[in-house]
Amino acid sequence: MVITPDNSTLIISESMAGQLTAFDIGADGSLANRRVWAEGLIPDGICMDEEAAVWVQTENARNRSGGTRGPEGAVVRVHEGSEAVERIEHDRAIFASMLGGPDGKTLFLAAAEWRGIEHVDGALAARTGQILIANAPFPGTGWP
Repeated sequence: MVITPDNSTLIISESMAGQLTAFDIGADGSLANRRVWAEGLIPDGICMDEEAAVWVQTENARNRSGGTRGPEGAVVRVHEGSEAVERIEHDRAIFASMLGGPDGKTLFLAAAEWRGIEHVDGALAARTGQILIANAPFPGTGWP
């Protein structure tokens, strides 16, 4: 989840629903005005940049094509209510993203080979996890 820099909005990642959901944060910390922030995703760990766009996981090219070739993981940069404005693909599933580095524009991606829920133990034993790095157009902001 992320909180916008002005502390007015909480955005949560709903993996099973395939969407980002937003709430207004009241002065007393209460949440109101639940709404879909973006949908058609496969969200997990998310982060926000200074343009109020969220980096979030999405369907990979293999799933879209039905084939066995192409990247296994992808993240997109999306604004509230809009289509993805940027996409980065990798050879393994991406589970979380975070902006950092000296200028805040390094996108760190936690990734691993995904072998399906029925093979989680084998995937963990294979230790395929990696931190991938990509350049982002804007630095991170908000409260991850």
